[in-house]
Amino acid sequence: MTAPSTHPSPLHAPPAAPGDLTVNNVEVVYHDIIQVLRGVSLTIQAGRVTSLLGTNGAGKTTTLRAISGLLRPENGRVREGTVSFGGQTLSALSGTDVVKAGVVQVPEGRRVFKHLTVEENLRAGAILGRGQWHADLERIYTYFPKLPALRHKQAGYTSGGEQQMLAIGRALMAHPKVLLLDEPSLGLAPLLVAEIFQNIRTINREEGLSVLVVEQNANIALRNSDYGYVMEGGKIVMEGDSAQLASNPDVKEFYLGVTEHGARKSFRDVKSYKRRKRWM
Repeated sequence: MTAPSTHPSPLHAPPAAPGDLTVNNVEVVYHDIIQVLRGVSLTIQAGRVTSLLGTNGAGKTTTLRAISGLLRPENGRVREGTVSFGGQTLSALSGTDVVKAGVVQVPEGRRVFKHLTVEENLRAGAILGRGQWHADLERIYTYFPKLPALRHKQAGYTSGGEQQMLAIGRALMAHPKVLLLDEPSLGLAPLLVAEIFQNIRTINREEGLSVLVVEQNANIALRNSDYGYVMEGGKIVMEGDSAQLASNPDVKEFYLGVTEHGARKSFRDVKSYKRRKRWM
């Protein structure tokens, strides 16, 4: 259905530039039967934070797996399209080779090595040997000042927020050029979520790191990103500068729970709205 003229049509990202990671018309299937992504195209612009929004089952995590080479362990594959970065076609590489190419994913749920200490977890991220790990440890401890006091503590006995900081820190030890974050706010208190996103912004600014954040928390994601995409049913249905997306009536009503007149909507109203989204 075509969107009414009272609502802006989706914006389009500028053409890919050197240093951008591009996903071009990607289709993904699992077990050669179940199609999850249906012609997804997006660009992670060099040195910027990009957000990918969507509800459960929209295809966000599958998009990350297609980029990071982690489809095969889940019996998935890229059937059509390409993922490209730095002159390489990532969709033809293994997960290990994607990391070597400079693209590192922090999976949903932290996934720290619970029986290793915090510092041992961080050192595990330095396996590529792209720098002096002693100096890199201090660099990570600067970004996440709560971690130094925990360096000798088993990771499984740290809090959810500390584990999320550790997971991001471990990924940074590999000196990525592109960092993929899957639901970094999941299960965390609002103050911790704000702190982690502030850390992400600091790292992006100081290191020029490109970041793709996959989130259901549209409010925090749009406030801390430069450009955003909205995904539904395995397709990109809307894109634009984050500030413009945050002010779009459709995004505000469905993802932020705010009507065009600024009133908060109840969960029942928002759920009902899902059946009449104007971009579908």
